[in-house]
Amino acid sequence: MFRILEGLRVVESSAFVACPLGGMTLAQLGADVIRFDPIRGGIDARRWPITENGKSLYWVGLNKGKRSLAIDATKPEGQELLSELIAASGEGKGIFSTNLRTDKGWMSYGELKKRREDLIMVNLLGSSDGTSAVDYTVNCAAGFPFVTGNHHAEGPPRPVNHVLPAWDALAGVNLALAILAAERHRRLTGEGQLVKLALSDIAFAMTGHLGFIQEARINQEDRKGYGNYLYGAYGSEFETSDGRWLYIVVVTGYMWRELLKVTGLGDAIGAIETKLVLDFKKEGDRFLASEEISVPIRAWCAQRTLAEIEATFKGTGVCWGPYRSFRQMLTEDPRVSTANPMFSELEQPGIGSYLVPGSPINFGAFSREPPRRAPLLGEHTDEILSRDLGLSDTEIGRLREAGVVAGPVEIP
Repeated sequence: MFRILEGLRVVESSAFVACPLGGMTLAQLGADVIRFDPIRGGIDARRWPITENGKSLYWVGLNKGKRSLAIDATKPEGQELLSELIAASGEGKGIFSTNLRTDKGWMSYGELKKRREDLIMVNLLGSSDGTSAVDYTVNCAAGFPFVTGNHHAEGPPRPVNHVLPAWDALAGVNLALAILAAERHRRLTGEGQLVKLALSDIAFAMTGHLGFIQEARINQEDRKGYGNYLYGAYGSEFETSDGRWLYIVVVTGYMWRELLKVTGLGDAIGAIETKLVLDFKKEGDRFLASEEISVPIRAWCAQRTLAEIEATFKGTGVCWGPYRSFRQMLTEDPRVSTANPMFSELEQPGIGSYLVPGSPINFGAFSREPPRRAPLLGEHTDEILSRDLGLSDTEIGRLREAGVVAGPVEIP
């Protein structure tokens, strides 16, 4: 099967979420991504969630489709091998991605560029000013925890952190985009470059894109936390008679008309509209009356089961979705199953068979690349040393005896 990124090779030294995600995004589109780690595993090799026998589901989830090299990068021989691998000649090679400090030493852009003039290196930083930062420290600096929550709570606003590492996710995708853009530039001009990408810039840029910065600057006010109400439009959560929850959202006039029609609440909500002297044809007015509008809808939902509501909304223009736990998602939502061609059941050594997503991108000109499992630590060490670096079996054996390389390695 032809893969859309066939021929592109990226060497990766990474940890945590964003940088591994960037490499995996490319690997799932057919790029050859080689991740190198210390012989006993990197700092993220044992991160939770883990299985009962201590295998990291986190690590295998973010490294699908890659090749793994276990090597001691503190030893000169290890550094020489990695430098040769990173700066290898050939079209589509000479690309290095990392979120580690690379301002000095053998892994710096200046040193690696001596081996290949058109080297591409993408370095993901925590903060643009050079200080340490992770998703959760960047998020709290960007204001979002103060609008995540409910402004009706007594006392001063209390910050609520998100659970999804959103800035890591966006940074990972932007890292993959940066590699592709730099590689295209090199093909057109012959020039390599050092690309820097900061997690904090990802967060602050999106804060500006969504109008939060401008709102604070122009209106001179901080946005409140509105709980589950959808700011600037209408949306809220509702409980059903069988103890389930759903979310109803209205972002168009058509959705609003459909909601009133299928619930039969047009008169009741029209009375609210008249009482408050608002025009519910306007999105902003619906937001201003979110609490009042929700009262009759809440009563309507409380008289029906989730199944009854689903049957009522089916085939209409109402936009809604049920709340589900992760386990409910697996058992109830056909989109999270092999019925969706993005997913496959794969056997992961040491863990067993489980559902694995591939790339969410479905190219019309190519068959969808099926997901590939994550490697064992150092699973491809000999292959990389032999096929990619041209070492003989004797040389590889000597490196193993000297403790420079290893693998496959069982992570303790």
